Amino acid sequence: MQAAPVRATAVRVGAVRATAIPSFTTAVRAVESLLMSGGQRTARRNAWTSVLEDRRRAKDRIETERALRQSVVGRP
Repeated sequence: MQAAPVRATAVRVGAVRATAIPSFTTAVRAVESLLMSGGQRTARRNAWTSVLEDRRRAKDRIETERALRQSVVGRP
């Protein structure tokens, strides 16, 4: 009787295999790509970009108003 051939397998003792956990944004985009067609995805991203730009302009406007008030109040 012959013994079964032994296959060589690489075994790392104590090795830890790390897998990256996707960020929340990556996970949302993955779900978004499954549920929506490309056009809807693009429209949603464009809308979000517009929201962020509107917030930035509002912040700039408030800072400008404050600077103008300070310059008016500072004059005699």
